Amino acid sequence: MLDVVVFFFLLGVIARVVGSDLRLPEALYETLSIYLLLAIGLKGGIELSKQPMAALAPQVGAAILLSFTIPFLLYPVLRALRLAGPDSASLAAHYGSVSVVTFAVVTAALTRAGLPYESHAALWVAVMEAPGIVSGILLARLAKLQEVRWGALLHEVLFGKSVLLLLGGLIIGAIAGVEGTAPIKAVFIDPFKGVLALFLLELGLVAGGRLSEVRRFGLPVVAVGVLAPPLLAVLGAGVGVALGLSTGGVAVFATLAASASYIAAPTAMRLAVPEANAALSITAALGITFPFNIVVGIPLYIGLARWLTQ
Repeated sequence: MLDVVVFFFLLGVIARVVGSDLRLPEALYETLSIYLLLAIGLKGGIELSKQPMAALAPQVGAAILLSFTIPFLLYPVLRALRLAGPDSASLAAHYGSVSVVTFAVVTAALTRAGLPYESHAALWVAVMEAPGIVSGILLARLAKLQEVRWGALLHEVLFGKSVLLLLGGLIIGAIAGVEGTAPIKAVFIDPFKGVLALFLLELGLVAGGRLSEVRRFGLPVVAVGVLAPPLLAVLGAGVGVALGLSTGGVAVFATLAASASYIAAPTAMRLAVPEANAALSITAALGITFPFNIVVGIPLYIGLARWLTQ
């Protein structure tokens, strides 16, 4: 069964398709975006505070590099499919970042299958949120500017609102740890899923309102949404094997590589690359890739991990 928050996305799509006057105030959307980016960063930082970083450094480095590299692999393919530069960069960023809900589903599937995985796997999710977004912004700027002003570009990448919130939350969580963040847990941790549901309702409204534009790019979007995840899963599984992870760990790494973000990336790209078609990326990431991974992909990735590690 789909996670309950996904139904909020579908409600938003249906509301737009049937012509409902449902709207979320622009100020509320902005507030939800800031909250989610900070909360995701904080949760990742708290996980960081629990781990001996020196021992985990190779895994963290590989996860960051994988997330950062995926958009550069996808971008030329998307341009070859005749998607515009901003759309290609935004879509590539969604696949460079990761889906927290897909991570939750694969870990539940591994538990049911009796396959242990590394207890710090949530750390991989935390460090794979931002790099793909950063490279997506980088690709968008490179495509748009005839002469790259590297100083301004670096400033935007490091200090733009979305990346600053993600990295800021990550650093605060890592420094404060579980005990230090306890006083704000009731605000930033406990209500996370409820806020996420509201955010997905807005994403559903955005996606539903642009379905006619998506139909124009229908075949490329469907092709990317279905074919990219298994190919990226093979890449992720290969990295997991090279790191010496357990079978469950390889399956998680493969799934993270195959997943596409529909929380951090839509927020970040809407802020950083507003000219990109948000419905295109959200429909591919949440409307095609997410259900594909849940129903078909995760069993395949677990099977791949078993085959590679046995």
